[in-house]
Parts: sequence; C-alpha cells; structure tokens
Amino acid sequence: MIGTARRLVSLGPLLWGEGRGQGLLPQRQDSRRAPSPGAQARADLSPQAGRGKASAPLLAVENLVKEYPRNGMPGAFAKLFGREPDEDKPFRAVGGISFTIARGESVGLVGESGCGKSTTSMMVMRLIDKTSGRIEFDGEDIGAVPAKQFARQAARKRIQMVFQDATDSLNPRFTAVRAIADPLMRLGDVKRGPALRARCEELATEVGLPVELLDRFPHQLSGGQKARVGIARAIALRPELVILDEPTAALDVSVQAVVLNLLADLKALSGMSYLFVSHDLNVVGLLCDRVIVMRAGEIVEQGLSDEVLLAPKSEYTRDLLAAIPHPPM
Repeated sequence: MIGTARRLVSLGPLLWGEGRGQGLLPQRQDSRRAPSPGAQARADLSPQAGRGKASAPLLAVENLVKEYPRNGMPGAFAKLFGREPDEDKPFRAVGGISFTIARGESVGLVGESGCGKSTTSMMVMRLIDKTSGRIEFDGEDIGAVPAKQFARQAARKRIQMVFQDATDSLNPRFTAVRAIADPLMRLGDVKRGPALRARCEELATEVGLPVELLDRFPHQLSGGQKARVGIARAIALRPELVILDEPTAALDVSVQAVVLNLLADLKALSGMSYLFVSHDLNVVGLLCDRVIVMRAGEIVEQGLSDEVLLAPKSEYTRDLLAAIPHPPM
C-alpha cells in the first residue's frame, strides 16, 4: 500500500495552513488506530487483502478529451454578443489529459472551479461519455463502454463514488439503510432479508454512523451523518477505486476533520485507491500521496504532494497556494 494513514491533529492548520514546511500544509501524524470489528472483517475479506504491489497501475488515463457542442447564434445576435457567426467550435472542458493511479494510492485532483476536475471524475466513473482518449481500469478499456451500458458491467462494482453534496446525492424517499443497501441490491450478492440488514449495519458501524439512525430519512440526519451514509454506500461493494468529489465541501470544519480521518482509516484498512477531487490544497496535502493540478481543462503540474505543494514549479500552482487564507495575527 502506498502511503500511510494521515491523522488530522489540529483544525487550525487545516483552515489556515499553519504548521510544518512553509506554512502551507496541515500537520500530519502517522497512527494505526485499532479498527472496529466490522472494519477489520472487511479488510480481511477485501479483494485487495494479501495482494502485492502490482507494477501496472490500477487506473490509466491517456489523452482524455471531453467536448460539448455550442449552440449556434444567428448573425445579428452574434454581433450583439461580440461573436463571429461561424464561431461554433465545440467547447473543450477537458483537453487531452493523462495520469495514472496505482493500487492503494491516493491522488488529488485540484484546481479552480470550472477547470474540468468534476468532468474528469465523471468520465472516469463512467457517468458521462468521453469525446476521445482512453480510460483503462486494471488493464480493461472501460472508456470504450458507453456510460449507459457501464452500469450493468462487472467493473461497475469496482469503481464507486462519494458525491459532493451528500443531501442531493441521497434519495429523499429512501431511509439511510435503504440508501446503503441500494448498491448491494443491484450489484451485490446479498439482496434482501436479515442478511442485507446485517450488512448495512456493519457498514454503518465502519463509517461511525449509529445503527439507530439507519431508519431515518435524509432530512432527519445532520450533514455529517448524511456524509457517512454516502461513504457507506460507496464502500458497500468493496471497490478498488473510490472517486471523492469534494466530499467535505458542504460540511463545517469540525465535521470535515472527522470525515477526512474516516477516509484515511478506510483506505489504510482496505487498500482502496482514491481519486480525491478538491479545490482545497490543504485537504489534498493531508490525504493524498500525489497531486495533479488542472487549469482550463489541462494538467499544469503533477507530482508527489510534498513536492508540488511545498516547491511548486508552475506559476498557477503558486497562485493557488498564495490564495489560501490566513487569519490575522
């Protein structure tokens, strides 16, 4: 497994970047907290257990492109808005990026809003189709499978996602237990009865969600509790790759710290790989082994977290680091 579990030891450094190095990253502390019985059982049974480090990457993205068509404008409107009438070339949201993720590795994908981070994650997750390029997962070109068909592929259970807004990603008519059970009922081996309920309770215990909350609806849960439901749902099928699309963006700072520690613990126990999408460089530096910096649909810099965040080579990366707020002294 690449890297170690990194514990959040202070909320101040997470917010304001105080601490080690040049004052840009939160402090890290390696630890091995004793896992819960359910989490340990999951680690023992996971498909990654006992697997050595493979030379081939788990995920390989090559020259990935996503374009969206523009709606043409009549000549009069084109002049009004300062556009040429024939200016109908497609909008390129992602412009030929390439990167890899190894087994057990956490990779951060960072950049300003609109740079193509979420579009990239949605293509890797196979929720939207690419325009061109290759998405290879464990040696299989999953990018060649249309997004609508991929939901029924065997590889679907091996790639899961934690969405940015825990509230919007949960069906308001589903209780917490029903939401966690959904992937198990669709793609798992346990589809109904007491065994399904027991599996959901085990997952709730792993993510620190009290079992007595499982029969509540999303509007009856706090933001942190809904985030735990989303994480439990994502790990229910024991995936090898979990895509985290700014999972802490809608949470307050104290809850962010708990959720980040939870994600670090789950990775340490199960050997999952993470693609962590975020605009918060401090959070990425805390959780990720490598960082990829995107701007306007292209990668401007990538490398080990400490190298990129402490000694960035790109002017854009330096600008992002300089934009981190600092409290007045």
